[in-house]
Amino acid sequence: MTGVLPADDHHLATFEAERPRLLGLAYRITGSRSGAEDLVQEAWLRWDRADRDAVERPAAWLTTVTSRLALDHLKSAQVSREAYVGPWLPEAATVEPGPAERAELAESVTIGFLAVLERLGPMERVVFLLADVFSLPFDEIGTIVDKTPEACRQVASRARRRVREGRPRFSPTDDDAWQVAAAFLTAAQLGDLDGLVALLSEDALVVSDGGAAHHAARHPIVADRIPRFLANLTARMPADAVRSMRVLNGQPTLVVEEQGEVSFTVGLAVAAGQVQRIWIIRNPEKLKTINTPPIP
Repeated sequence: MTGVLPADDHHLATFEAERPRLLGLAYRITGSRSGAEDLVQEAWLRWDRADRDAVERPAAWLTTVTSRLALDHLKSAQVSREAYVGPWLPEAATVEPGPAERAELAESVTIGFLAVLERLGPMERVVFLLADVFSLPFDEIGTIVDKTPEACRQVASRARRRVREGRPRFSPTDDDAWQVAAAFLTAAQLGDLDGLVALLSEDALVVSDGGAAHHAARHPIVADRIPRFLANLTARMPADAVRSMRVLNGQPTLVVEEQGEVSFTVGLAVAAGQVQRIWIIRNPEKLKTINTPPIP
């Protein structure tokens, strides 16, 4: 019949329609774009082997499988993250802007928000994201994590309090944020310390992630030390380094490339006309996926 896909093609089309959402879910749970890709691929393998006639709601089935895979991944990653050298930040990623009514989806991929989620245990993180970001009902979440709906409500409430305590002030990447970011980074490259001070909030912080193999600040840098630190950072860049301003994780970001490879990124969180947080990623393992398709 015209317009009807063969069974195998329909099976694939069903999964592909859900793939972007599953990738976004897995990335928010794990903070790893490459890890999220692997988890979604594993979800596809399980979907391909599934009894298709027994699956009444493919989207819910795939959400359950992906969430459980991501939860297991997060549990196994806890030990390595606890032993990580210096601050741990998520992998940088391009993001597809969402509609205004789903602004929480855009906020939930910012570096600051994902960093705050590191305060949560694996179960808390999954339940919180499914409830507060992806708006799943608690009876469905309970099925995913093998807990009662009431237990999930308690987990979500506890996680919500912990996130609220450390939640950064979020500002979308609008024209004002871009102008502040551009002026700030220009001042850094010119060594204009007064210009940097004028654009920094009093409680600004720099968090730098280089991992074990690349030099980075092992502790957050506070406001009064930031101007000199950034001026020195930009002054050390090779003359032939390629600099570009992009949107990564929903916020203005300076991307620095050397010899065709991204060497580091400087992401800025801007609110009320001032730079609140600066996220520097130097770990090359976290820069490999910058040029991959965006996460929804």
